[in-house]
Amino acid sequence: MRANEKLAIVGRQVALVPYEKEHVPRYHEWMKSPYLQEMTGSEPLSIDEEYAMQQTWRTDDDKCTFIVLSKDAGSTACNVHDTSRMIGDVNIYLNNADNPHEAELEVMIAEETHAGKGIATEVLRLMMGYAVSDIGVDDFVVRIKEYNSASIHIFENKLGFVETERAPVFKEVTLRRKVDDELKASLAEWTGHAARIEFAK
Repeated sequence: MRANEKLAIVGRQVALVPYEKEHVPRYHEWMKSPYLQEMTGSEPLSIDEEYAMQQTWRTDDDKCTFIVLSKDAGSTACNVHDTSRMIGDVNIYLNNADNPHEAELEVMIAEETHAGKGIATEVLRLMMGYAVSDIGVDDFVVRIKEYNSASIHIFENKLGFVETERAPVFKEVTLRRKVDDELKASLAEWTGHAARIEFAK
């Protein structure tokens, strides 16, 4: 999605930046992991296929991604072009023909050293804030492996999602959160610290 190609969002622990060609090699290494493939429902790609996929993230109007960079706690400075700080990504898909304003969320913290520190929660809050304010999303949905209890906990207990469906065949749980006044107020509180800066190359 071109809407975010010049935008970086800087939070307390992370910065969200557009997915650039410079990010592809490390992303490609992450996705060699069978565990990450399973958790994200992804198939392994060649490096050339990964570069081609990066271009679709830039040009397709029905999906949006940010690369997640780690940030020194307490620091206001952040080099949004430092690829060595890559720790994951966050995505939305606008693929519901019946509701074009529904976004399916995905988050991946690929670097294990950054797991369990509240980073995924902040990343999701920043992405949800962007999706509501800039894209006009009015409904969120996530589909998570039923044994991924950590992720389910984040969505239910940190973000207020409610389970609406289980698919035993796929071992998936579906959770949803409507964008109402309560969520908008929460997002304003959760993301009020964040800075939006130009991602200039």
